[in-house]
Amino acid sequence: MAGRWRNRLNWSDVTPETAYLNRRQVMAGMGALGLSVLAAPAHSAEAGLEPNTWDEITSYNNFYEFGTGKEDPKRNAGQLTTDPWAIQIDGLVDRPGSYDLGDILSGVSLEERIYRLRCVEAWSMVVPWVGFELADLLNRAGVQPSAKYVAFQTLLRPEEMPGQRTAILDWPYVEGLRLDEAMHPLTILATGLYGKEMPNQNGAPIRLVVPWKYGFKSIKSVVRITLTDAQPPTSWNRYAPNEYGFYSNVNPEVDHPRWSQATERRIGGGVFSPRVPTRMFNGYAEEVASLYDGMDLMGNF
Repeated sequence: MAGRWRNRLNWSDVTPETAYLNRRQVMAGMGALGLSVLAAPAHSAEAGLEPNTWDEITSYNNFYEFGTGKEDPKRNAGQLTTDPWAIQIDGLVDRPGSYDLGDILSGVSLEERIYRLRCVEAWSMVVPWVGFELADLLNRAGVQPSAKYVAFQTLLRPEEMPGQRTAILDWPYVEGLRLDEAMHPLTILATGLYGKEMPNQNGAPIRLVVPWKYGFKSIKSVVRITLTDAQPPTSWNRYAPNEYGFYSNVNPEVDHPRWSQATERRIGGGVFSPRVPTRMFNGYAEEVASLYDGMDLMGNF
């Protein structure tokens, strides 16, 4: 277990929001929300990481359903209705159906998962998610042997999501993973951060988090999960396949056609903060590199 989580970060790597909550209050707040929380395994902190505050995490977002500016999601997402919420699980599963989010959460134990987040735009931050392994939900649904991929879909509600009234992308937003990626223990469905319910602008009420891939793979406000035997379409790959591959693993050796991916800018570091080297698989190579043994990571970017 210790090796499995060696590249997990701990609370010393993020700002503990001291102006609002201390560690004990965070845990109490989770209890007040009815969240069952398992403490993350202990491990040493990693030096050199700039901390990220609640304000940074919730104010600097890409969520095109609410606009293309980094400040647009926080400004425009307040009108999003997140209760009630259901997720349709279908395709190659034994128990397809529409499942109320409350029923889904009643069957899982939520954990703190503090992960690096690396955007394809070459900026990064560290986020303290609260969530559960996607594999738990897929196992409950009953994955059939012929399933090879997992497709995801975001809510389509243009009356509450003003970005969907434009033709930036083909809506609704869709994403996909290979089944082994989806079942990996680092892949989670997150319902909160910093011990609070997920803010609308960060993907409320439930979103995917795949920490070794560029951030756009971690689809927000999920309403549908489909198991399939064929590689599903994904929004950014469909928009510009030469720029956004299906896998979109963080790889400093594969540049975006319009900028380098060799370094990244840490949010919160200040205007004059130096860029830092990008890590292969965003620092999670030890856990996930074996998923891609024998693959051409330049061709399968």
